[in-house]
Amino acid sequence: MEEIKQKLVDKSIEAFIMGLEIYNKPTIKYRIEGFSFFICNAWELMLKAELLNRNEDIYYSDKSGRTLSLEPTIKKIYSDKNTRVRLNLEKIIELRNMSTHFITEDYEAKYAPLFQACVLNFVNEICRFHNVDITKFIAQNFLTITANYEPLSNEQVRLKYPPEIAERFIQQSNQIDVLTQEYDSDKFAIPIKQNLYITKKKDEADFVIAMASESPNKVAIVKELKDPANTHKYAFNNVIAVVNNRLSKSNIKLGYKNGFNSYVLNLFIEFYDIKSDNKYSYKHSLGNSTSYTYSERLIDFIINEIKKNPDGFVESLKK
Repeated sequence: MEEIKQKLVDKSIEAFIMGLEIYNKPTIKYRIEGFSFFICNAWELMLKAELLNRNEDIYYSDKSGRTLSLEPTIKKIYSDKNTRVRLNLEKIIELRNMSTHFITEDYEAKYAPLFQACVLNFVNEICRFHNVDITKFIAQNFLTITANYEPLSNEQVRLKYPPEIAERFIQQSNQIDVLTQEYDSDKFAIPIKQNLYITKKKDEADFVIAMASESPNKVAIVKELKDPANTHKYAFNNVIAVVNNRLSKSNIKLGYKNGFNSYVLNLFIEFYDIKSDNKYSYKHSLGNSTSYTYSERLIDFIINEIKKNPDGFVESLKK
């Protein structure tokens, strides 16, 4: 058994290093897909070794001889579905699965903060579970991933890609934005920020700005229609995740045994006819397919209604 565990850990380290090497080579066009594949493989092997540490089975119960995939392994190790390490891994798995269809290089700017968190989470967990110092296998500086941090605006995405690909990218991007803000944890994402500071020392400046009093262009407030992709960022499952997170932070327990789930959200949407109110929802139509995303105002609306009567909230929606 010890030999099997060691082999799993050794292969896990190799997969982890391969993922980093692929991602940090700018000439490789397949690096997002390659990284997501190898980092998931590294986690699966490492966590299976931890299951063996706990004397738990790593095989499916159907006696097929197949070992557990990453998803059920994560659930066994991180039984709390709100664990930030688990939430991060689930988003990486989602990307890995999506990459079998089509993703573009522009996903990199959005997923890089999740990748960086995933790398550091792995370093911490392999040390915690298996007493392995990963810096004995790869230099510390290689644990910092490099990426292009110039995300396109929604308008640029729509100009660059066909409608179906563009809208899918925008929705994925929005999901990461709202979850990163909501979870606010470096175990889920490590955002890369660029801050601008004004300095009088010209030789220390990256660029120079100046005010021209003779300019014919005056400062003006420009009023424009807001893009629903910016105002309605929450996908259906994101609404559920965010509402549950905020209820937990406020120590509010919903008087329904299954908690705030898809069934309850569907009840709420139907009861208040949310899909016909553009304050709360926006309908996306591409060809014959339609989908909805939701606004921050809907999240606030749901939370406020629950606060009024947590025990009777769900029953009130059935009337």
